[in-house]
Order: sequence, then C-alpha cells, then structure tokens
Amino acid sequence: MRNIFKLSGLHMNKILLWALLALVQVATFNVALATLELEPRPDQSQAAHLSAEVLTRHHYKHVPLDDEMSSAIFDNYLKTLDSEKIFFLQSDIDLFSPARTGLDEAIFHEDLHVPFAIFNRYQQSIEERINYARALLDKGFDFKEHESYQFNRKNATWAKSENELNDLWRKRVKNDWLRLKLAGKDDKSIRDTLNKRYDKMLSGLSKINGDDVFQYFMNAYTTAIDPHTSYFGRRAAEEFDISMKLSLVGIGAVLQEKDEYTIIRELVAGGPALLSGKFKAGDRIVGVGQGKEGAIVDVMGWRLDDTVAIIRGTEDSVVVLDILPVDAGPDGEHKSISLVRKKISLDKQAAKKSVIEVKEGKTTRRIGVISLPGFYQDFAAHQKGDKDFRSATRDVSRLLEELKKDKVDSVLMDLRNNGGGSLAEAIELTGLFIDKGPVVQQRDSKGNISVENDTQAGLAWDGPLGVLINRASASASEIFAAAIQDYGRGLVIGEPSFGKGTVQSVINLDQLVKNENPGFGELKMTIAQFFRINGGTTQLRGVTPDINFPAQVESSEFGESSYDNALPWSQIKAADYIPAGDLSGVVPLLRASHDTRVSKDTDFQYLTKEIAEANEQRKKNLISLNEADRRKERELQEARIKSHGSSKLAVANSIADRQDDGLQSNERNLAADLALEKAQKNSKDVLLNEAVHILSDEVDLLQKNPKFAVNILPKPTLH
Repeated sequence: MRNIFKLSGLHMNKILLWALLALVQVATFNVALATLELEPRPDQSQAAHLSAEVLTRHHYKHVPLDDEMSSAIFDNYLKTLDSEKIFFLQSDIDLFSPARTGLDEAIFHEDLHVPFAIFNRYQQSIEERINYARALLDKGFDFKEHESYQFNRKNATWAKSENELNDLWRKRVKNDWLRLKLAGKDDKSIRDTLNKRYDKMLSGLSKINGDDVFQYFMNAYTTAIDPHTSYFGRRAAEEFDISMKLSLVGIGAVLQEKDEYTIIRELVAGGPALLSGKFKAGDRIVGVGQGKEGAIVDVMGWRLDDTVAIIRGTEDSVVVLDILPVDAGPDGEHKSISLVRKKISLDKQAAKKSVIEVKEGKTTRRIGVISLPGFYQDFAAHQKGDKDFRSATRDVSRLLEELKKDKVDSVLMDLRNNGGGSLAEAIELTGLFIDKGPVVQQRDSKGNISVENDTQAGLAWDGPLGVLINRASASASEIFAAAIQDYGRGLVIGEPSFGKGTVQSVINLDQLVKNENPGFGELKMTIAQFFRINGGTTQLRGVTPDINFPAQVESSEFGESSYDNALPWSQIKAADYIPAGDLSGVVPLLRASHDTRVSKDTDFQYLTKEIAEANEQRKKNLISLNEADRRKERELQEARIKSHGSSKLAVANSIADRQDDGLQSNERNLAADLALEKAQKNSKDVLLNEAVHILSDEVDLLQKNPKFAVNILPKPTLH
C-alpha cells in the first residue's frame, strides 16, 4: 500500500514531529492505563491512508486532509465517543490537544496509535464512572432536595474537575433511581436493576474490539467532510448490502442480546426456524456448530453480531444450534436443533399495501395506502441479469395492480421514516406515476449537470395521488416527493422532509487496489448534489408539504439543518419538463377542510399538544430531582391520558404514550416488550388517518368539479 499511495502534501519536519508526539502520547497513556489496551493493526492504518487518498481526490467537496480537517476530525472523534460530555474531563481534552492538528499526519503516515490511545482513556473513564455510580447506590438519595438534572449535555462544557464530574453523575444516577421509584420499585429492586445495568455496561465495554475503534475513528473523519459520507468495515458493509437487497442467508430469526444470552425475539415467516416448529420466542442460543458433525462453539457472553455471523452462512449448508428453551432455568435441559440455511426475504422491510375506507354521509371512498420503508434494490442480482431481482419499484408496481382490483379511489404513498436508498429506484418509482420525462438533476464535483429521466412510457397509476412524509423522509424519498410535487402530479402531506440533497456512491477499497486479502472495507462517499426538476434543491430545506402536519422534532435537533457542515441550499436552471397537473386551485380548499376537521378531532388535538409539550421539555433541558414535583408531573400526565379516553396514538417517531417505567429496552420482559410493540403497531395512526381524509376530500372535489379533474389528473398521450 505504501508503494501504491505515496505521502502527499506533507513536510518532513511535521512527520518527524508527529512521530515524536505519538510516542510521547502513547507513553503518557501507558502510565495511566492498567487494563489491556486496544491497538491498531497495520491493515487498518493502510485502509485509513487509502480512504484519505480517495476522499481528497474524488469527494464532491474537494476537502484536503490538512490541519483544519484534522481539527474537525479531532472534535468529531470526541463527539463520537463522549457526545454528552459525561466521561472525559477538561484535563483529558488538554492531554489530547496536541493531536488536534496531527491526525492528518497520523492517517497519511499510517500510524493510528494516538486515536486508539484516546479510546483507551475513554474506556478507563467509563470504568471509573461506573464504579463511582455503584458507590452511590449504597448511600441512597434525598429526594426532598430541590435540584435539577440537565439531561442533554451536547452543548455543555467539559467538567473541569473530578468533583464536578462526580456531581453530574450523582444527579444522573439519582434521576435513574427516581424514575424506577416513581414506577413503583422498592429500594432493593432499584439497586438490583441499576447494578445489573452497570454490569451490562461493563460487559459491553469489554466486547469492544479494534475494528470498532477503527470504525469510530474513520467515521469521525468521513463525517467531518460531510454528514453523509461514511466508512463501512466488513460487518457494516454486509449489513448495508442486506438492507439494500432485503435478503440474507440464515435461519430466519430476529435475535437480540439479553443477560449475556442471544435470544430469539421473533421467527420470520417462511424461514427454516419457523418451519421446523421447534423454536419459541425467548429461546436462548448458547452454542452454534457448523455442519452435522461440527463442534459446538459456546456463544454465551458473545457480542450479538459475532453470534449472528456464525449462524449465517452459505445457502443449503447445515447449522446446529444448542438451545436453552425459554421456559427452562439456567441449568435446564438443552435442545440440539439442526437447520438448513436458506435465503430469507426481509418482507417486513418491503413495500406493503392496505385499503382504508372513509365514510362521508352515505358515500364511502376507498384510499389505497402503500407504505415504503426504503428504496431497496438487489444490485448484485440486477447486474447478473436476474429477471426477478428484488426492487422497491417492482414491488410497488405489483401493489398498484392489486389496488386497482380493490377499486380504490386514490393512492397514498407513505414515505414516513423512509431514509432513502437507491437513486435509480427513486427515478423508476416516479415513473410509475408520470409519463416520460425528467425526474431529478445532478451536479458533480466538476460542476457538470446531468438530467435523470423516466424513459418508460405510460403510468401504473393515473388516478389521484398523495405522498405522506415526515422529518425522517430523506434522500430518495425527497427526490420522489419533489418530482411528484413539481409535476403537479399529487399532494405532498406531512412535515418538511430531512433536507438531504446529496448523492453517494459505495466504493469497495479492496477492489480498488486489487487486494488479495480483503479487509480494507468500503467508503460511502458523496459524489454529487441532486436538484429538483424546477431547479431548486431539497438540500438543507427539504420538501415543503402542500398541507402541513405538526412538526414532531425541531429542525435544529434533527435533519440536515442540524449539521454544522451541511452543504448550503442552491439553485440551478430548471429542466425541460411539462407539468402533469396543477393543484394550485384545490390545495387552499383541501387545507381549509383539513383545518376544520382537525380542530374537532380530539385525537389530532391531543397529539398536537403532546408534541408541543415534548418540544417545550426538550428546550427547557432540565428535569426536577424532587420526588414531590415529579409525582405531580406524573399525575398531570396520567390525567391528560385519562381525559383523552382509551385511545392510544401511534405515530412514527412518536412521543411515548405510556408512563415511564424507568427501564431500558433490554431490561424489560420479552413477552411484555413484544405485547407493547404489537399494541403500538395496532393502535390508531392519527396522521395517516388525516392524510387519507385529505385524499378523500380531493376525490370529492374532482367528482363535483370536472374543471379540477382536468387540471389535476394526467392527460392521455399518444405514443
């Protein structure tokens, strides 16, 4: 690697200075640390150097790896490790400060000892904090005192002394204790729960390896360039690939880590585990063997991803699982179960349809809803020429045909929480709703502008259309929503979207240098910015809905505008396109009907108030540690829920609709956790319900006023 990529832009005196600094820093940390340290491998240092060469030459922003970028990486790395500033002291930061302008040399000189040494100090600090927290549990707390706890410390300063950090942790542990106390736990149960929590923290800490540290550091570098450039190690690359093709080879079980066990949370329909009839949710996997005669490897206490890695394998191969049944005690009888691995389709993450009926007097309208979690495509299968490769557009096209048979009056594309995916899929999906024409424009790093077109004649759906978005709708979702809006093809409903207007490409570093022993990983790198066909961009501002719903999160807290280094909004010349319709006449009427309806909708008003109160609490960023005050707050919340009745609201990224039990997700009973998940899934979705009513109103307007139908619905064309 050193022969392929030479050091660039370095002065020899700076290299020597950095080498000396690295030795001094590592020596300093060696004195401080008593535990075994993690150290970088040569291939990781080489991968960092290779990544830097690619990023500095080919990234959209053309950002050099220099002292200024080093400073940004330094800040990003500390933020990655300790974003809430609850582990490091100011004295630690002072100790690290020589590295602020030296990380560029560290990468180019292929010496990552200092970033690893910083992490080792971080590990030590966590152990110190947990030990201090345990000592507090023995003393208990006085909940009659009037003091507050700042729960979000991302903008706070580093603690200047051990006493200041101790006081911060005293309040943190006191708040955890109070939450459990308010949920009805006694002192012994609270101590047991928190001690167990600290055990899990230490256990998790002990499982962190050098690959994790390298991933943290590399993403500190990549995201310092722009928020959407990232590094994938081998495991991360595999998971990204699975998320795009919506399939994997395995046993068909959703696994989670709990109490040092790998437990089966859910069995996937059609998978080998479910079809065997030998498994139950809650069963614990304690050993894994390869092949019928393979030795069983004990996986107790393993990291979840390590266990998953050896359960997955090649299709039609045999895996043997050593199972401790859910209803057996720790010393209960084990079961040995052999399964043949098969290709598992992740249908839960695929497009789905439903039909919702809206009754207005004697009229019933049927609205077809297609929920699309991501713009997925099996790239490998497509490249191989597989005619049945999995894709979002193919799935949606099939669902549209089914909805036509269901005789729906309108279609709503639900893209809430859809973070994007394949650009090609966004273009092809748009083509299902428009005739031939441009969908999105791209500008590359050299300023060249290209127009991406839908080249397929005809429409899969030519009726009324709506697109439901929220703040978590990003990238490909925004391309689709913006194109539908610019063409006047459908209504965009919901919150302003995320504001990600950049295009990324995945680069396999091993393939790039023809590495015989793959291990360098992949880069997901920003290569272009996309623009709407009207010339504007979704970058930073997102897509503004035609009809707005209450914003569930502040733009400064989540979305492109929350990043310090996001690209600015800009504009280019509009593409040559012909609008398919004009919604300007109906939007004011639909908005007025919406306002009238939601003003009388108790569910919608309740949700609006909950969002406002949650946002206000976030802004206040303080919570009382006085028991009487907290009980009063809890009683007020209970009264609000009771006054609203028995209805529960299910909203993507919703405010919790149940009382705080003080527990973390992996501390709850699995059966209770699954029951809660099911209840939330089946509860009323207020925003979807209102979006469907808006589309029903539109159908009514089109039927009563032919002029609107002429302006809105696509015109037939000759081909």
